[in-house]
Amino acid sequence: MPTSRTGRPPVQRAARRPALARTPHDNPAGRFVTRARRAWDRPLTAYYLILGGSLLITVLGLVMVYSASQITALQLSLPGSYFFRKQFLAAVIGGVLMLVASRMPVKLHRALAYPMLAGAVFLMALVQVPGIGVEINGNQNWISLGGSFQIQPSEFGKLALVLWGADLLARKQDKRLLTQWKHMLVPLVPAAFMLLGLIMLGGDMGTAIILTAILFGLLWLAGAPTRLFVGVLSVALAIGFILIKTSPNRMSRLGCIGATEPGPHDTCWQAVHGIYALASGGFFGSGLGASVEKWGQLPEAHTDFIFAITGEELGLAGTLSVLALFAALGYAGIRVAGRTEDPFVRYAAGGVTTWITAQAVINVGAVLGLLPIAGVPLPLFSYGGSALLPTMFAVGLLIAFARDDPAARAALAMRQPRFGRKRAAVRGSAGAAGPRRWNTMRRRASAARSSGER
Repeated sequence: MPTSRTGRPPVQRAARRPALARTPHDNPAGRFVTRARRAWDRPLTAYYLILGGSLLITVLGLVMVYSASQITALQLSLPGSYFFRKQFLAAVIGGVLMLVASRMPVKLHRALAYPMLAGAVFLMALVQVPGIGVEINGNQNWISLGGSFQIQPSEFGKLALVLWGADLLARKQDKRLLTQWKHMLVPLVPAAFMLLGLIMLGGDMGTAIILTAILFGLLWLAGAPTRLFVGVLSVALAIGFILIKTSPNRMSRLGCIGATEPGPHDTCWQAVHGIYALASGGFFGSGLGASVEKWGQLPEAHTDFIFAITGEELGLAGTLSVLALFAALGYAGIRVAGRTEDPFVRYAAGGVTTWITAQAVINVGAVLGLLPIAGVPLPLFSYGGSALLPTMFAVGLLIAFARDDPAARAALAMRQPRFGRKRAAVRGSAGAAGPRRWNTMRRRASAARSSGER
C-alpha cells in the first residue's frame, strides 16, 4: 500500500457524485406551471370561475351602462342615472334569482321545466295579441307591465328550452331511447321550432339565432349522428336564408359586414360608428365617461353596442378583460358539463354555456364588423332587465351544478365552520379539551391533504 512522505497512508477521497440533470419542474417557470395546473384542477375551480366571472361581468356592465346611457337619458329629458337605476334594480332581483337557483336541488330544477316552458309559450303568444304586445324598433316582442317597465318573453324562452330540453333528453337517456333518431328529434325539434315561430312572428331574428344555437348544442351533447345533425342544420339554414332574403332590413344588415363607410342613406351608420368607437380607444381608452360616440353618434350605445363604448373608454385592455371573463365562464360551464355523471346536469350545463357563449360571440362579432347586426345584447353586460334576469338564473344553475360535484361538495363541507365541535371543546374541562382539539385538527389536516384543497 503506497504511503505518503510522512509515512502515513494517503487519505481516501470520496468519489464525486455525478450532477443530476435538472428537470423542467426545477426552474421557476416549471414550478409556476405546475402550481397553476394543480390550482386549475382543484374541485372548486369551476365554482369560483362561474361565481366570480359572472359577478365581475355584471358589476362592470353596471358601470358601463351608467357611463353609456347618460347622454341618451338626458336627450329623452330623463335623469342621467335613469337607465342605471333600472339596470341596478334588475341586477338586484337577478342576484336573488341566482342565489335561489344556486341553492335549489336538481330535482326541483327538473320540476320547473314543464311549467316554465308552458309559461314562456303563453307569454310569447300573448305578445301577438293587439293591445298587449308592444313594438320596439320594428320588432313586436314586448309586453308592457305599466309605466316604463316592459318584459320580453322570448328571453325567458331560452331558459325554458334549456331546462325542458335537458329534462327530456335525460329521461330518454335513462330509458336508452336516444339511439333512435325519432326519439332524439321528437318532440325536442318540433317544440323548438314552435318557439322559433313565435319569435319570428315578432321579427326578432337575433333571438331566433340564439335559440337555434341552444337546440344544436343540446343535440350535439345528446350524441346526434352527423347525418341527423347536418339535416337539421340544413333545414335551419334554408329557413334562415328565406327569412333574410325576404326582408330588406335584414339584407341591409348583412351588407354591412366589414363596412368602413356609412353607405347610401346611412344604412351602415351603426356598424361604422361602432368601429370608430373601438378604433379611437387605443390600448387603454380615453377614460371612463369620456366617450365621444355616445353623444348621439352611436345608436343603442348602452344596449347592443355597449362593447364599442367599452372599447372607446377602457381601450383594448378593457375589451380583452371582458372577453377573458366570458372565456373563463364558458370554460367553467364546459368543465361542469364534462365532469358530471348526471345526464340532466350535463345537458342543462351545456345548454346554458352554449346560450351565453353564442350570444356573446354574436354581439361582439357584430360590433367588430365580422357578423351582421343581430340586435342581441351582451349577456350580463348590456342594459335590459328582460335579458339579465333569466341569464342570472341560468348562471345560478351552473353554480348549483358546480356545487353538486362530489369533490366540490366535500371541499365546501371542509371549509364550513364546525360550531358544534367548538362549543363541545369550550364546555369540556381544560385537560380534556386539549387532546380533543388536537385530534380534530389532525383529522382536518389529513382530510385537506387527501382532497388537495387548501
